[in-house]
Amino acid sequence: MITALVRLREALQDTALPLDVPDAESRRATRTEMVDQLEDYVLPRLIQIDAPLLAVVGGSTGAGKSTLVNSVVGARVTEPGVLRPTTRSPVLVHNPADAEWFQGARILPHLARTTGATDDAGSLHLVAHDAVPQGLAILDAPDIDSIEEANRTLAAELLAAADLWLFVTSAARYADQVPWGFLKAAAERSTAVAIVLDRTAPEAVDEVAGHLARMLTARGLRDSPLFTVHEGGLDDAGLLPPDAVAEVRGWLHGLAADTDARAAVVKQTLDGAIRSLARRSHDVADASTAQAAMVARLRTAVDDAYDEAITQVDKASADGTLLRGEVLARWQEFVGTGELLRSLETKVGWLRDRVVGWVRGKPHQAERVTVAVESGLESLIVEHAESAAERAEASWRSTKAGQDLVEDSGAGLGRASRGFRAEVERAVRDWQHGVLTLVREEGADKRTTARFLALGVNGLGIALMIVVFAHTAGALVGAEAGVAAGSAVVGQKLLEAVFGDQAVRRLAERAREDLNTRVQELIDGERRRYLDVLDRLGVRDGHADRIRAVAREVDDLRFAAAEAATSTHHHAGGATT
Repeated sequence: MITALVRLREALQDTALPLDVPDAESRRATRTEMVDQLEDYVLPRLIQIDAPLLAVVGGSTGAGKSTLVNSVVGARVTEPGVLRPTTRSPVLVHNPADAEWFQGARILPHLARTTGATDDAGSLHLVAHDAVPQGLAILDAPDIDSIEEANRTLAAELLAAADLWLFVTSAARYADQVPWGFLKAAAERSTAVAIVLDRTAPEAVDEVAGHLARMLTARGLRDSPLFTVHEGGLDDAGLLPPDAVAEVRGWLHGLAADTDARAAVVKQTLDGAIRSLARRSHDVADASTAQAAMVARLRTAVDDAYDEAITQVDKASADGTLLRGEVLARWQEFVGTGELLRSLETKVGWLRDRVVGWVRGKPHQAERVTVAVESGLESLIVEHAESAAERAEASWRSTKAGQDLVEDSGAGLGRASRGFRAEVERAVRDWQHGVLTLVREEGADKRTTARFLALGVNGLGIALMIVVFAHTAGALVGAEAGVAAGSAVVGQKLLEAVFGDQAVRRLAERAREDLNTRVQELIDGERRRYLDVLDRLGVRDGHADRIRAVAREVDDLRFAAAEAATSTHHHAGGATT
């Protein structure tokens, strides 16, 4: 069981619930509470089952908890708070012989130990006193309804670390909602609870105690002992008269003296805590599933936006869209397209061998085409990256969880990243360089031919780029593309005049694949900004299954132990008979 509960603690700690999805806040609180109870109480108690019984005294503001503890001990071991809220460390009173059980980090390991009174709520003030019987320790906790959140949180943690709750209330406060919220949780977990009705006028004791008893019964705490302490004066040490707390003191001392009774209290609370942990683990698992589902939804929105950008860039860089405007004008300057196109329309066959002669471009005109291609391609990629960023951000903002991520990231996710244009410029130049390399390699044995010399590597490279921009599904686009298609035909004829049609198709396909790869890498880099935000959340598939599996193991071990205990009891009974 210890091994299974250690695995449960690890599974709970490893489960991230960062997103603001329905019930996330309450589930985060549940997970934290469960981990704390495992570390503060369940595991330490299982490992050292014979440790002294820890009775935590809790209750509402002004119920008289500290005065009750002092009066039960018979000495001023904890300071009652005059001003509210009282900020001080919780006080644990124990028998000197039991000091070793509490000086280390066996229970409440996150609280530093001190033997002197302090205002540090992160410390546990240890007080050794002979009046506390060996085998029992009493812990005075902060108010459960303190106006200070830190006090309320600490009070809840201390109660979760108790073998026994000694719940203190008063005639004026016994019906308050906050205490009953704690008592309800105690009933659900089968925690051992005793109630002290404190500061009650003698004439009102029967009426208030009767009503309180009925409330306890209705809420599953019928078997919880109910003690009454009459309202009365305090002595010079601030203690109630001994007979006022005699019943409470006698009951606690009786528990300390009776090993079986003490063990029964520990077993009741421990079994209830383990059962509750196993049950509530499924709530945390459900919350983990909801987190993973939201991450998947946000991831899909990002992928859809950026996949669409890749598709649109691929389409626009292959359907002739780029062969317009500046690119078209510079290309026409380079090849004298008007006259050449008229000849192509009537004498395609004849022109194949003569097409190079029509090219009248000069080196500076080739450079203009290169610059126009670079600029057009850069603008195309940046435009679609910006659109993808906007779409992804809009999709995220449609959910509260996604909106929080956008605002908390501080990365300007709704726009392309700041250095993206420079990255695109480099990638496009690298692609153009790669195109020239393809041409140079393909023309290695043709560099002395008149056709190759007439156009040169740059001229042929430009022609290949033009062909790529109108090269859908491995073939030039149809005549419906108009001037763009005609421009591409010119480019293709120029290339075919030097390399032949098979080589041109191969070159165009390789150049297009290279362009697509570079575009994919660029867009994926932008996509990564969003995905990094999701990855940093630590939400992983499989965490929910891991929690459920360990919770089922804990339950199986509980049931097996219960069956073994029942079997042992029956055998013992038979032997006795």
